[in-house]
Amino acid sequence: MATQLSSLKITNVVRQMNANAHEFRKNKLLKKLDEQISLATAQKNGELFTVKRLKNVKDENGNSTQIEVSKRVSQWFWTDNNKTFVQIRYGTRVLELQKGKNTIETASADDLIKTLGIVRTCVANGELDSVIEAASVKVRERFGK
Repeated sequence: MATQLSSLKITNVVRQMNANAHEFRKNKLLKKLDEQISLATAQKNGELFTVKRLKNVKDENGNSTQIEVSKRVSQWFWTDNNKTFVQIRYGTRVLELQKGKNTIETASADDLIKTLGIVRTCVANGELDSVIEAASVKVRERFGK
């Protein structure tokens, strides 16, 4: 008598977890850059940009359910004297892109979107790995206090 379970191919494999903290930090920054690009594009087109996340809430009986809520996205860019400036952030820290310099100047909203795309490519290619690592060390130091 054959069972349905015996018709499946069963193996013994250990699932690999994302243990590489370096890749985790890079992916975290890439996700935030994608949000900033979407936010800048929406503002350029006069649209409203929101990011949704799931939140657990309990009703009066104590039953937990998940609802979708909007997450606040703070923008990393601003306009001053007809120029747009952007600072790349890791958590609450502003990344120092060059020695003593942490802000990128762009001429317009179109340039802002292109600039954010360039920064995203640089992060994906590993050009800002040392900067991300330095910022993550500073962030972790605050938790040790």
